[in-house]
Amino acid sequence: MPQTMLSVSTQGQGLYEFTDQADAFVRNHHVGQGLLTVFVRHTSCSLLIQENADPDVQRDLKTFFGRLVPPSIHPDMSWVVHTTEGPDDMPAHIKAALTAVSIGIPVNGGRLMLGTWQGIYLFEHRDQPHRREIVLHLST
Repeated sequence: MPQTMLSVSTQGQGLYEFTDQADAFVRNHHVGQGLLTVFVRHTSCSLLIQENADPDVQRDLKTFFGRLVPPSIHPDMSWVVHTTEGPDDMPAHIKAALTAVSIGIPVNGGRLMLGTWQGIYLFEHRDQPHRREIVLHLST
């Protein structure tokens, strides 16, 4: 079964779309029907399928999660113990726990069965740049 690893470089918190790379991987393997499993190999970022037409959606999601789980230096987060890598460390783990590190996308006719406005995103929860590894696994 085909499998590959993508590398996504991030420049801080936000959504990084990689729909085109996932779609190309599926098309290159000429699978009629199957399932693409997408898995991110980290604990401080996650995966989302989200609207890719209006950038306001991405901005609002980032703002919402920032308000829901602020940095550990915020007074509401005074209970946080794990701050080894800075004030965004534990909040990033919480955000990843609230979202997904693995998603499945049906494949039909050799194409991802995403909706018209759906895109696949890495959701970076850390402030500093990172290089994230995403596994794509295609099963039939």
